[in-house]
This record gives sequence, structure tokens and C-alpha cells, in this order.
Amino acid sequence: MSSLVHNWPAQKIHAIVVTDGSRILGLGDLGVNGLGISIGKLDIYCAGAGFHPSRVMPVVIDVGTNNEQLLNHPLYFGLRRQRLEGDAYYELIDEFMRAVLARYPNVLIQFEDFSTNHAQALLDRYRDHHLVFNDDIQGTATTVLGGIYGALAVKGLSASALASQQFVVCGAGSAGMGVVSFLAKAMSKHGITEEEARQRFWILDVDGLITSGRDGHVPDFVRPFARMDAELEGADLLSVIQHAKPTVLIGASTVGGLFTSDHLGEMTKHCDRPLVMALSNPTSKLECTSEQCAAWTKGRGIYAAGSPQPDCVYDGKEVASSQANNMYIFPGLALGASVGKAKVITDAMLMKASESLVDCITAEELERGSIYPKLGSIREISLEIACSVIEQAVRDGVTKAESRAVEVLAEQGREGLRGFVRSRMFIPSYDPLVYV
Repeated sequence: MSSLVHNWPAQKIHAIVVTDGSRILGLGDLGVNGLGISIGKLDIYCAGAGFHPSRVMPVVIDVGTNNEQLLNHPLYFGLRRQRLEGDAYYELIDEFMRAVLARYPNVLIQFEDFSTNHAQALLDRYRDHHLVFNDDIQGTATTVLGGIYGALAVKGLSASALASQQFVVCGAGSAGMGVVSFLAKAMSKHGITEEEARQRFWILDVDGLITSGRDGHVPDFVRPFARMDAELEGADLLSVIQHAKPTVLIGASTVGGLFTSDHLGEMTKHCDRPLVMALSNPTSKLECTSEQCAAWTKGRGIYAAGSPQPDCVYDGKEVASSQANNMYIFPGLALGASVGKAKVITDAMLMKASESLVDCITAEELERGSIYPKLGSIREISLEIACSVIEQAVRDGVTKAESRAVEVLAEQGREGLRGFVRSRMFIPSYDPLVYV
């Protein structure tokens, strides 16, 4: 592995996106064909946050594939074997981490589209001593939190109102539970304990509501959120909504059309402006569309989706549709961590990114019901998030001694830091060449 890394031509690498191709979007196990997700994410790093294209590295680690169609395809160029598992798998990832950090000690590493059984374990393995983050778990969670803060702002409420929200979440995989865990931590910043926050969540999987009465194995990251109401074990979504009276309904189920008129209609009986976040990708797996949400909530629902959805009109009034796109968060987060020379990425840095995102929404956008700013301003959004992340990294004491950004912040404040970070952002401006 070290020889492969040292053969990479670039002398400086600021960011790596790595996958093992095991869970690409909603497409499943693509093996080495998952390399495209690493390339695509780094395209966004460059376009959205100004990373220099020559200083990023896309990586796919080929540990085999369990996709029989690929294994039997004559043109598949990856290893023709079942996926490596167990200790051998983690030893290989350890070898990769040692190799890249030996050559690029300040590099930021983003884990992307690892399967549920490995995603959280890898994040836990490295996050306390390496500059890493998992976009599916942390990026999605930070984006969702930013959207919820945006929805509170649409309703004229402050961020502290987060602690009084009631959540029903469909989907108990690594991404869905990453969102839930992060929201609970954020709620504890606003006057309640994490235990009290966990009581405000109702988690459903394919077998219905998860409670302490669930037979069989409940993953460790789900167990703290299992309801103590054992008699409600396996309750369906409508029953849960009737019982919990949620203000926020989150879909991370990958089940297209899961939310129905009965579900959203029931929400409006208990909440004047419910927030509906249909986060599953691709579009065919959305729990509901923007038009369905508007119709079923009589235009009162605040809507965000994981895939682009059009604004719509209900009863002559335009109803905004927002996209909960991780692109709002991970480019700016990575930029701040890289330019600020952070040692690790803390939960507080992620939460500050969410808060900073809300500050980028204009009054006009809030009036329309938009809970995210326009993506057309992504470079300015990334710049503001990067500055906030650096400021929080300083407060957390996780910046390296040689960080110039920290010195600029101390000497010139936020405005000086903004100028410094902007100066580190690559701008694709090319001089015309004339051949004579």
C-alpha cells in the first residue's frame, strides 16, 4: 500500500475521499466501480470550496464484491472474490491509513459510502486521533440539523426550540441513526440532557417501531433510542404518528412512497407547520414528493428532500421545496479543517457548521419557506462554514501549532480570517493563450 501511495505524482494532497464501493448511494455494492463516488465528491470539493484539483486524491479500496452480477461480468476489472471481512478487513484499512499519513501527514480523509456494518466502526476507529469524517453519517447529520434550524427560523423560532421538537424517524441504518445521534447531542446544548433528548425520538425500521421488547439483535447504535414502551413494539408508522404527535418526520428508509396522505394528514392535526424530510436517494426512493407533501398538509408542511424536488403551488400560494444536500456542509467543513490545520473534527465543529448554514439563508428565502440557502452561493456558504469551523476548532483546542489561520484569527478577527481562507481557495481562472 505504501508503494502505491508514494507512486502518486502529487507532492501535496489536502483531501482524500475513500470508499470500498460497498454501498454506493442507493445502488448497493459496486465494488471498484464505486470509484466514481470518490471522484464526484472531490469535484464538489474543488467547485464548492476551492480545493486545488491537483491536491485531492480519489481512492477506492478493492476488497472484493458480493455483487454476483459484477463477479460474473467479463468486463469487471476488480477482484473476483467475495468481500474481505473480519480482522483482515480492518487491518487493510489500517494499512491504508498508515500509508497515506506517512506521505501526507496533514491530509483530511473523508470516508464515503461504506456499508452499515463498517461505516460507524471505521469512524469510531479513527476519529479521535486522525483528521477524518464520514459524510454519510456526520455530513448527512450536520446537513439535517442545519435544515431543522432553518425550519425553526421559518416558523420564527430560535435554535433553542430544537430541544422541544418531537421526531419520528423511518430508517435505522448507519446514516439514519447518525442523524438521530447527532440531533440528540445538539438538543443537549439547549437545556436538556441526552437521555431526555433520546426520549423525543421514535425510530422505525422494516419491522416497525423499535422498542425494548424487540426480539433478536438490536445494533448498539440503535439500542439507546429503543422506546421503553414494549407494548408498542412493531407499531406501524400511522400508529406511531398518532401516539408521538411529531413535529418532524424524517425518512431515511430508501422506501419510495413510504409517506402517505394518512401519515402527513395526521401530523397536521397536532402541528401547525410540520417538517417533512424525505432524505432517501435516488428520486425513485423518496418517501414522498414535494407536491404530495403540499397537498397532504394543505400547504402547511415545510419540505426538504434528499434529491431535487420542484417548488409547487397550493391554493394559489407557492410552497418552497428545499434539498437536504450534503454539499452544503462537507466542502466548507473540509476547507475549514484543512486550512485551519485541525487535528481532528469534533462534534462541536460539526454543530457550528450547522448553525453557520442557517446564517446564510436570506430573509426572502425564509419567507418562502426555504430551509436551506441557494446552492448557487455555495462558495460563499463554504467560506462562512469554514471560518466557523476554524473558530470552533480553536475553542476546542484541536488546531496544530503551525496553523497560520489561528494566528490570523487572533490578530485580525473574523474578517481577517475570512480574507485568509478566501485567499486559499482555488479559482479556475485561466489566461488565454495565443499561438503565433
